[in-house]
Amino acid sequence: MECVKKFVISTVGVLALCAFSSCSTVGDLVVTNIPARASGPARVVVDLSEQEAHLFRGTKRVASSRISSGREGHSTPTGRFRVIRKHEDHRSSLYGDYVDRETGRVVRANVDVRKHSRPRGTRYEGAPMPFYVEFKPSYGLHAGYLPGVPASHGCIRMPYWRARQFYNNVRVGTPVVVRH
Repeated sequence: MECVKKFVISTVGVLALCAFSSCSTVGDLVVTNIPARASGPARVVVDLSEQEAHLFRGTKRVASSRISSGREGHSTPTGRFRVIRKHEDHRSSLYGDYVDRETGRVVRANVDVRKHSRPRGTRYEGAPMPFYVEFKPSYGLHAGYLPGVPASHGCIRMPYWRARQFYNNVRVGTPVVVRH
């Protein structure tokens, strides 16, 4: 009976973690941790009109994800690219917040460092971009908010677990195709 209680408590904990994190579904958590049975080189195909990304191994699609690409005025580049860099804990060098140096409290949110001057006594903190896979300078795939429409500054946002899965399956040089 004690084992059953521990199992139920741990299961409820995992479900609660998913509900209150950027994990979109328990299915994403489970499915992205099942090893793919396909072999061959990885490649990524992003369909902007469908707001989807697909990960292939050889000729087999091993994962798909909904995305949020660049909004009006910040379009996501289309074409054929290759992964040029990966960074698990990346932060934006352009978009983020100005935070108080002493307290860490946000003084000015959602800034573009090219347009907004830094208030005195603050420091810049770039927006988090976990599991960043850069395919063109300043453009990449990463975990982020998905409102159901194009809403980014040009990057391709994915649910946390999917971004992690794509990140773990590609390497520098992996082909990335972005199409309308």
